Amino acid sequence: MSATGTRADGGRIAAEDEERRALAERAARELEGAPAREVIAWAAETFGDRLCMTSSMADALMVDLVSRTVPGIDVIFLDTGYHFAETIGTRDAVAAMYPINLVNVEPRRTVAEQDRDLGPRLHGRNPSICCHLRKVEPLKEALEPYDAWLSGLRRDDAATRRDIGVVQWDRRRRMVKVNPIASWTQEEVDAYMAENGVIVNPLQYDGYPSIGCAPCTSRVEPGADPRSGRWAGLGKTECGIHL
Repeated sequence: MSATGTRADGGRIAAEDEERRALAERAARELEGAPAREVIAWAAETFGDRLCMTSSMADALMVDLVSRTVPGIDVIFLDTGYHFAETIGTRDAVAAMYPINLVNVEPRRTVAEQDRDLGPRLHGRNPSICCHLRKVEPLKEALEPYDAWLSGLRRDDAATRRDIGVVQWDRRRRMVKVNPIASWTQEEVDAYMAENGVIVNPLQYDGYPSIGCAPCTSRVEPGADPRSGRWAGLGKTECGIHL
């Protein structure tokens, strides 16, 4: 391709990105305070089959909520190789019970291959690199076919999430990110799950309010910060997916 062609393509991509960014910013203003189902309906109408969602399988709240409006939606699950058995069981139950298309995404290296190439227990020595290799990179590749993705982020999840919008421009991935339950409280989450019989990862009832990979997730005391059991003692609060 000629330099002229490269510049033209770059200009077109930049223009498309600017258009989607402006769309996200406008939607964030217009949909702030709207019911979650209205936000989901907007995303479905705007992006069609170029819309997907992600789920960590801590529970199926978002799967339940989204699949009522967008049955058959692609649900991306990052199978890191380090999950609790209960999380894998929840994934399988969710795939069987809800009208979704589960997309199981694995890292390029198996755990054994990563141990061979980078040494054992990378998650203990450098959890940020481990998260990048087993979560961030696989998600980036999995999201490439889509223009927008739905997540279950909430503002009261953690201090790092207090300013998230209902709709955002994900600059790093050059796509729109939609957070329909951004403003929900834990009380609203609990009420929805009880009223709708939502599948819940059993670890939630065993002291794990925030569930990640088994080596980096520990129980927390009742009333403590729900995310304090993630990378405990390492000064790390996010895997990098939502940064």
